Amino acid sequence: MSDDRRQPAREVSPHSLANKLSRVAWAWAYVLLFRWTPRPCHAWRNLLLRLFGADLHPTARVYPKAVIWCPANLKMGAHACIADKVDVYNVGGVTIGNHALVSQYTYLCGATHDHEHVDFPLVPKPIVIGERAWIAADVFVAAGITIGEGAVVGARSDVFKDLPAWQICLGSPARPVKPRKLSASDYGDEAID
Repeated sequence: MSDDRRQPAREVSPHSLANKLSRVAWAWAYVLLFRWTPRPCHAWRNLLLRLFGADLHPTARVYPKAVIWCPANLKMGAHACIADKVDVYNVGGVTIGNHALVSQYTYLCGATHDHEHVDFPLVPKPIVIGERAWIAADVFVAAGITIGEGAVVGARSDVFKDLPAWQICLGSPARPVKPRKLSASDYGDEAID
């Protein structure tokens, strides 16, 4: 390890002043205008998230007890859903595809730290959840992960590597255990193998 990595540096935030101010304003809006809303008030919550920069399809659903670190780093497709008590730490951005579902108590961790540097600087990495994927309850998804289209991640799994499309994945670390097969009636006009 080189000497410059061992020397503590002046702590410098990777976040701009504008980013910090926006997140403070969002924290107030979250407490005063978002968190207490009744579950069916999706349009209101979507409006608030959009005002803070989120890119949401009008049919996307974010439930009131979900925690969104930075709305400007959130993109959700048609009928995508973030359940109550999901923690979206989207420093590097989180994209959730059409018809994808993120279940309760899941933690989407969109940043890590450089463990080879004495100061452990923050390293943002995006998370992408493919269309028609389902992240079951209490799953941890690490920074920089892509979960393929149609994948299912079983409850309490930990995702540290990209997961392939149309596979059921389980465990810690999560790994594919069997293909997910749908009939033509499940997915429009085509069967998925």
